[in-house]
Amino acid sequence: MTDATPETDGGASGPDEARDGALLAELSNDMVRMHKRYWGRGAVEAKSYLFDDLLLVVMRGGLTIAEESMLQNGHEREVRAFRQLWQDDMTDELVEMVGSRTGRHVVNYQSQVMFDPDVVLEIFMFGRPGSGEPNATRAPATERLTGAVGAAAREVLRELPEAAAQRGDDPARGRDEDERRRGR
Repeated sequence: MTDATPETDGGASGPDEARDGALLAELSNDMVRMHKRYWGRGAVEAKSYLFDDLLLVVMRGGLTIAEESMLQNGHEREVRAFRQLWQDDMTDELVEMVGSRTGRHVVNYQSQVMFDPDVVLEIFMFGRPGSGEPNATRAPATERLTGAVGAAAREVLRELPEAAAQRGDDPARGRDEDERRRGR
């Protein structure tokens, strides 16, 4: 199951929130699909969060039977080391996937696996193409600022590039209902 509903201030969701929510759901599904393809098992739950120049994908469940056995025998360090080796080898593919899906330049990527409960964190830092400097996802909202402050804020803030256009559903992405019930 993926969940990527953006949090709002209680008002109705607008086009930006719907677009961002769809993008986050796509990123969650892409990451689950990638793990399933290479590990033979994907996360049971995944949720993506976008904070200005930081993307965080949180995946719960999805350890292989071999990893679970190793953990029961006290080999947490070895499981973590093997997962990290795989993440290091997959960096280019994961960064490319996130960059193409978001339309943003990824300047850094890190991953961490935790146990009890088993959670995998995928962390991507965005920057301006070619500069390596972090940048925001979209221009800060200034419409609520009034008077001289609002006018000055709107004048100095430049429009940031739009995020990647919303893409259509991909029926091959993620898991089918039977796989979800089995926790694969």
